[in-house]
Amino acid sequence: MRLLLIRHGQTPGNVLGQLDTAHPGPGLTELGRTQAEALATSLSDAGVAALYASTLVRTQLTAAPLSAARRLEVEVLSGLHEIGAGELEARSDRESIRRYLETLYAWGLGDLDAALPGGSDGNEFFGRFDADVATIASAGVDVAAVFSHGAAIRVWAANRARNVLPAFGAENNLDNTGVVTLEGSVAEGWTLTDWAGTPIAS
Repeated sequence: MRLLLIRHGQTPGNVLGQLDTAHPGPGLTELGRTQAEALATSLSDAGVAALYASTLVRTQLTAAPLSAARRLEVEVLSGLHEIGAGELEARSDRESIRRYLETLYAWGLGDLDAALPGGSDGNEFFGRFDADVATIASAGVDVAAVFSHGAAIRVWAANRARNVLPAFGAENNLDNTGVVTLEGSVAEGWTLTDWAGTPIAS
C-alpha cells in the first residue's frame, strides 16, 4: 500500500515557535486553512481511499477539505498524535527545543528509553504509532492519507523506512502540509519514496 503521512497546516504555535503538543491543541491560522485547501487540490489525483487523523484538532481541520473533496470520513486514531513535550510544553527557548530534539534523535540511535522530562520515551511513541499504522494497513486500501505532526512523522518515517538511515528525519525538515510517502506493508516493511516533493532512491 501507499502511505501518505501529512503534517498539519500552520498553527499559532508554529508561528510562535513553541513546543505545542498538548490535547486538544490549537486550530489553524488563516494561512493554515489556505494550506489545507491547497493540499486537497494537490492530492485530487492521488487515489486516496481512506483518511486518518490524530486526536489533535489541527490535523482534523487540515484533513477536512480533502475529506469533503473525496467524500470520505476522517477516522481519528489515538496513536498518531505529536510526541508529547512533557514539562517543555509551550516553551520556545533554544535550550528547550534542543532538549526536545536531542531526545528524539536518541531514539533513532536506538536509545528508546530516553525520555523527555514529564513526557514519553521512544518505546511509548513507536508502540502507539506502529499500532495505528497496523490498523490503517489492515483496512486493505491502496492509498491512505494520514494527518499527523512534524516531529512524529520525521521520527517514525526515518526509523521505519528500510532505505534511509534514522538520521534522515533529523536532517530533513517537513513544512506544514508537507507529505512523506512510503510504500510497503507492516509484514514486509516500508520504503520511503518521496519526502515533501523530493523523490527518494530505493
